[in-house]
Amino acid sequence: MRPKVAVLLVIAVVALIIGVSVVRVALNPPTSEIQHPYGVKVAFPNLHFTNPVGIYNAGDGSNRLFVVEQAGVIKVFENNENVTTAHVFLNLTDRVLSGGELGLLGLAFHPHFSENGYFYVHYTVDNPRREIISRFSVSPTNRNQADVNSEVILLQVEQPFTNHNGGQLAFGPDGRLYIALGDGGGEGDPLGNGQNRSTLHGKILRIDVDSPSRGLNYSIPRDNPFVGNTKGYREEIYAYGLRNPWRFSFDPATGRLWVGDVGQDRIEEIDIVKSGQNYGWNIMEGSLCYSPPFGCNQTGLELPLWEYNHTIGNAVIGGFVYRGSAFPALVGDYIYGDYGSGRIWALRYNGTGTPTNVELANTGLHISSFGLDQKNELYICALDGSIYKLQAVNTPSR
Repeated sequence: MRPKVAVLLVIAVVALIIGVSVVRVALNPPTSEIQHPYGVKVAFPNLHFTNPVGIYNAGDGSNRLFVVEQAGVIKVFENNENVTTAHVFLNLTDRVLSGGELGLLGLAFHPHFSENGYFYVHYTVDNPRREIISRFSVSPTNRNQADVNSEVILLQVEQPFTNHNGGQLAFGPDGRLYIALGDGGGEGDPLGNGQNRSTLHGKILRIDVDSPSRGLNYSIPRDNPFVGNTKGYREEIYAYGLRNPWRFSFDPATGRLWVGDVGQDRIEEIDIVKSGQNYGWNIMEGSLCYSPPFGCNQTGLELPLWEYNHTIGNAVIGGFVYRGSAFPALVGDYIYGDYGSGRIWALRYNGTGTPTNVELANTGLHISSFGLDQKNELYICALDGSIYKLQAVNTPSR
């Protein structure tokens, strides 16, 4: 077991654990003289959570936030800094296999949640160990409580090892559900899943949850890149060659899909993911050659938009392109962090040329996830049990 995974298991963290060629740039280690323009503060001082791994809003205008706890509980509360109570929205602890990198890992609300009450979760179970993507419904009589008996399973994927589960779920601008699955675990992708398109591991999947077909509780969009192939490739695949894409998000202004892919021993990477593309694992770790069985032929590979080495952090936590109003200097920047170091950065990229990267804060927190409220303001989950938000310390200029 490599050192990074050992650290993550000790403190029971989750799977961080997470047409035009993009530009890759290596990030140099910051110096101790950095004057950080931002810090963080506790957003809800009266609330405490157990291993929070995600924070979400339902897109229903209710001004509520939902926090996912790794052991299998989703809690809901009013988005008010003085709130004192978080209600249990859904409790799946009777079925979730939790611990290390396993557990309840992702949540997504249907784009028409206000009308249909549907939401989707990603969690792990045992006997056999596998990942489950399910749909649940909210209670018809209590909007702060889900119907635990309403589960409809969409996908079940056997998990060969206990790490690299991925975990993220999100609806894209096209209304399709996107799903992140890690390479299945182990060190160095021993089963070769990242480059194997006949398995769902090491992939971003794209499915249609509104039009079930072929005996499934979903259908495969006809414009998925491998639809109709004769080579046995899984047609759910949207992109491949990923190691552990713990967190991804869409920028609503550009439609770009931003993915933070957790590295092995040397490199953490950020990708803008496109349909049908191969992001290199385990031929490459970031921009570095990795796997001798595959050699190091980079033909057809999409190398990272941005990467950094393990002098800076050891598990990238993908975030969001900021589209809120509290921090005008950050609008359009991709805000992301690192679990191991607690650093938070802003990556600016306009679609061409070389990105620029600024370190915003060095929090010292074990950051597990970022999230947005209904006004697109940013929140940060940390494994100390608190939810944080940014606060300006020195006015930044970019």
